[in-house]
Amino acid sequence: MAKNIWDEFDKKIDTAGLKKDVQDAAENKREFTEVPTGKYEVKIAKLELQKSKNGDPMVCVWFKILDGEYKNQNIFYYQVITQGFQIHIINDLLRSLETGVDIVWENYTKYNDMLLDIMEWLEENPLEYVLIYGKTEKGFSTFKIDEVFEVE
Repeated sequence: MAKNIWDEFDKKIDTAGLKKDVQDAAENKREFTEVPTGKYEVKIAKLELQKSKNGDPMVCVWFKILDGEYKNQNIFYYQVITQGFQIHIINDLLRSLETGVDIVWENYTKYNDMLLDIMEWLEENPLEYVLIYGKTEKGFSTFKIDEVFEVE
């Protein structure tokens, strides 16, 4: 009898949990609407270092939209950081958040700690931002903090 090539995935992935997720999605019938490019008032909902699908280190930022038609939806920003220019791009964004945390690259462990420090600072000193969410000619997403506001 030939080996089933899908056995590997059945063993590796929580298929019972996935089955429940499929059922929940069907019951909730929540449709995903992609947020179009534009200017949005946002807060940082998530900022962390993760592994990409390819196993590379990647910064994950979730911008939660605070008002308008897309209120409570997220704009997702994922930046792999294996090359100098990639770290430079995310460092520029992190500096524009105006948290006062020193944005410095030394290694991945310290970078992860720095991202955690930024999130901790934002929890204690909430800020809101005007985010310009755009696309390049090649279709890559762009993210620029245009304004920073203290939460009253």
